Amino acid sequence: MKIYQFAIELLVCIAMCYFLGCTQPHTNPQVILSTELGNIVIEVYIHKAPITAANFLRYVDEDRYREAHFYRVVTMNNQPNNEIKIEVIQGGIGFIESELRLAPIEHETTDKTGILHKNGVISMARAEPGTASSEFFICIGDQSELDFGGKRNPDGQGFTAFGQVIRGMEVVKKIHEQPEQKQMLVSPIKITTFRRVR
Repeated sequence: MKIYQFAIELLVCIAMCYFLGCTQPHTNPQVILSTELGNIVIEVYIHKAPITAANFLRYVDEDRYREAHFYRVVTMNNQPNNEIKIEVIQGGIGFIESELRLAPIEHETTDKTGILHKNGVISMARAEPGTASSEFFICIGDQSELDFGGKRNPDGQGFTAFGQVIRGMEVVKKIHEQPEQKQMLVSPIKITTFRRVR
């Protein structure tokens, strides 16, 4: 009788463990960007923006960002020809031709992902929708004009946000404050390491 009762309790315990394991929220990957000004830690929303997040993680995992820099800063004072102003820092491989760059990816709009361009959000730079590949930017402050329907880009499709800075916004702001000429940093900030947090 005791063995039968023990067996029942064991089965209940296994069932509970299985249920709890299956209902735990998914954990998002985290990536550390190391620079000469400090580290930035990004949480990547792989479940909300699967195409864009997977693309970014592929660059990280395949060491395709080994020559990456932060090279552009957009401030309130250096965009005189833009009626809609934003504040971001931009990085990646840059504008040169590179064998490290992957093919462009499908555009995931913010109305589909639910990831808005809030302070510290990381997003993909692009020209036309569907041209994002390797270049990314981090928002300084909330930037709603970069969301779907926003007016920064005339096509109204916005940009694809796919993660959030969870540590190191002080480093982002330091980069934003570096000397620039026509939005390009006088001395680009080398990103020495991209790696997942284990």
